Amino acid sequence: MTFYLNPYGRRFRMQALANAMSELDRDFEPQVAFPMDVKATPDGFELKAYLPGVSAEDLDIQIVNEVVTISGEVKLERDARAEYLLAELPAGRFHRVVSLPAPLDSEKVEASLESGILTLNIPKVEEAKPKSIKVTQK
Repeated sequence: MTFYLNPYGRRFRMQALANAMSELDRDFEPQVAFPMDVKATPDGFELKAYLPGVSAEDLDIQIVNEVVTISGEVKLERDARAEYLLAELPAGRFHRVVSLPAPLDSEKVEASLESGILTLNIPKVEEAKPKSIKVTQK
């Protein structure tokens, strides 16, 4: 019985393994996380997100049905030649998706960014708002 060794096949398998490991590393790259509060109001929802160091130009907010998506980027200038003993300030892209319990009216959303706090006032669509029905006694 004769065995033939193909050195090229091994190289391709090693390259495929290296690509898979690189892709796995990207899945675990640190991402910027931010806390938020979501409060229900009679007419809709109030969402507050803590985004220090983010400008309004670096934010992208999308609302589709009952899903709110907030994404953007925290830009931080670091001296590449400096030797940091500790570097914990977050920098990079962020993305957060929140599903709310009622359809939202994306045309009437009010958004403001003040002192690093993003505030969204998101009204419910008219058919999703609770209506009170008066009962008459006969």
